[in-house]
Amino acid sequence: MSQSNEPASAGPREFFGGRLNLEQQRKRAKELLELVRDDDPQARGRVEAHHSNADPDAFQLADAQLVVARENGFLSWPRMKAHIERLRFDRLRIEAGKPDIPDTPATTHIRCGEDIRHSLEVGGFKGRFLEFSDPYCQGPVPRVPKAEFISRRAAFIASGYGRDQAEAEKGLQEQYKAVDSLGEGAPVVLWFEHDSYDQLILAYLLSVFHRMEKRPDLQMICVGQVPGVRDFVGLGQLHPEVLLWLWEYERHEVTEAQLALGARVWDAITDADPNALAAIAANGTPELPLMAAALRRHLRELPHPKTGLGLTQHLSLTILDDMGDMSAGQIFQILMSRREPLPYLGDLMFWHVLTDLAKSTDPVILMDPETAGQPWPKRVFSLRDSGRRVLAGEEDYVAIQRGSRWVGGVEIRPGRSAWRWDEDAGEVRRA
Repeated sequence: MSQSNEPASAGPREFFGGRLNLEQQRKRAKELLELVRDDDPQARGRVEAHHSNADPDAFQLADAQLVVARENGFLSWPRMKAHIERLRFDRLRIEAGKPDIPDTPATTHIRCGEDIRHSLEVGGFKGRFLEFSDPYCQGPVPRVPKAEFISRRAAFIASGYGRDQAEAEKGLQEQYKAVDSLGEGAPVVLWFEHDSYDQLILAYLLSVFHRMEKRPDLQMICVGQVPGVRDFVGLGQLHPEVLLWLWEYERHEVTEAQLALGARVWDAITDADPNALAAIAANGTPELPLMAAALRRHLRELPHPKTGLGLTQHLSLTILDDMGDMSAGQIFQILMSRREPLPYLGDLMFWHVLTDLAKSTDPVILMDPETAGQPWPKRVFSLRDSGRRVLAGEEDYVAIQRGSRWVGGVEIRPGRSAWRWDEDAGEVRRA
């Protein structure tokens, strides 16, 4: 198992599926040994980071192997070797068409998207797959009756992501009904990761189950890191045999404390005043260790005290400021692979952010009209002087945004006093 289940840090990322090669790792260890003996400063830094008790002047292959194992998220070389062999065994069974069947046909697997549906099937899972993917990380999440809530969510999805509203509402109604109809004692497994997209949906689901008098038999897989995957972003990047490993080692019964916390978090998410949510994030969420960081990231979408920008807006503008004109697809790639501290956006979510910036009353970015007919990832944008003034704190973006923007239950209206997130102080304030 991993040493820590905290989410991977920001920085350049490579989306790796978790299929380590033992011979390659042996080669890496031998190369590290040679570099340390040659007094290579970068190699010495790796040793200091992962095996500080080692004596560089008496460095042996076993020491190098320990460093490589810890770089991959394992406590020791033997543990990494056993992990690799276990995954190899499962992969060979899958490729031979004879995987172990880990669940039963009565099991329901709930996931906030379809990214692991096929991999679960390939891995031998026989249960029903239930997608529940209302993206609470964007759009209005108000505290209103369910019928009105679904209608408002569908209206946002239609306008924000270019969907047909009737189809969007029908799809949401089916998802909400499917969750509500899960019966007593039915085996249900929640598959989630550490980002705000996942964690906000997880909070909703836990709140629903918390209210149920007759609950399903709830289990959960919720991870922020996976051994052997340095740049873990999401479950969808993992090979089927790694999902089997998670099933075996990271699946746990959902506790009453987790259900209660989920309900409390969801109540705070839908509150028009973000102070309760900020308090939960500040005090920590030990029952759900990955929740607090996701909530803090969610709060960073509130306007900045000086610029009025949410963090995604800010990062998008700084990419253009740093690197010049570029396509929407390039901005998104740089945002997700290098700038975003806790990646959570899908491509259409990002496009919604970008088009909102372009629609401000004094547009902070401008699309090259010659690329207007291209698919959106190829449309080229540039930063305008108004965008530079906003980044410098000389102009408040809230004053020039067009229409309301929502962060959970908090509505940010143009030109009005708004709740803002002060990252340095770690608190919300009204300004």
